[in-house]
Amino acid sequence: MYPIKFQLPALYIAWSIALVSTLSALFIGEVMGKSPCILCWYQRIAMFPLAFILGLACLQSDYAIRRYAIPLAVAGGAFALWHSLLFLGFIPEPIQPCQQNGPSCAGDDQVLFGLVPLPFLSFLAFISIIILLSYPFRKRIL
Repeated sequence: MYPIKFQLPALYIAWSIALVSTLSALFIGEVMGKSPCILCWYQRIAMFPLAFILGLACLQSDYAIRRYAIPLAVAGGAFALWHSLLFLGFIPEPIQPCQQNGPSCAGDDQVLFGLVPLPFLSFLAFISIIILLSYPFRKRIL
């Protein structure tokens, strides 16, 4: 159904997304000095290993990595969705993880280029990784 030649680029693209997301999170936290909230930390816990294991899978051309990577991406995507709903205000204020005197995910400092909030970018990254790892890796049906 999907030849091998389409599987390797999908794996490399998924790794690239995870790597860029990881490096971006490190840049925002370490260089720009913005402390992540608790939901940002949970998303990082899911994304950082993805950059590592997908990179190793690319080196080995290991397509079986999806067994380990997809559950991580689903967990991170769930936290990113929750975070996005908090950002949009669909979830009430009292249960927001952001503290008044600590890190905050509300406001203009959490919006990239004045358009896209960071929780949405995280959600988009996790969903992209899930799609890239699940769709092209189906076994060929004769």
